[in-house]
Amino acid sequence: MTSGENQRLERAKKRVKRLKLFYIHLAGYIVFVALLLYNLYIVAGPYKNNIISLNLSIIVVWTVLIFVHGLHIFKGKRIFKKSWEDRKVERFLKEKKEEETTFWE
Repeated sequence: MTSGENQRLERAKKRVKRLKLFYIHLAGYIVFVALLLYNLYIVAGPYKNNIISLNLSIIVVWTVLIFVHGLHIFKGKRIFKKSWEDRKVERFLKEKKEEETTFWE
């Protein structure tokens, strides 16, 4: 292997590791938020308002952090790429053409 191939392999391994860590972070977030929401459902007692505000604060802060982490991991990736748009336009044009040619009066 050349040094260029080694560098690409190392970068690919780092990207996979970062993606894996993001998915672990996301799974932990989902479990923890589910537990916090359950806690909001069952909370009672004299400190109810304090517990609710703490739980909601944790949920909001962690949601922002997960969002920022996701933006960092998936930066530069677009959901709707140009090739997708082109395929959709071609499909709609094809449907319109078929509609015009198969319409009977």
